[in-house]
Amino acid sequence: MKKVVLASALALAAASASAGSYSEPIIEAPVIVEEAAGSSLGGGAALLLLGALAVAAIVAAD
Repeated sequence: MKKVVLASALALAAASASAGSYSEPIIEAPVIVEEAAGSSLGGGAALLLLGALAVAAIVAAD
């Protein structure tokens, strides 16, 4: 009797462990948030300032 109970308990454990079918896990892509540059001058303002310095250097050289 003990063997029958043990066998049925093992059969139930094995059935619940293998229940269902294997399907590939769904992995969501990570969300990447790009932060803005921390510069106080924007790209256009820095270029304008650099151009103004170049013109000032040319005028000062004459």
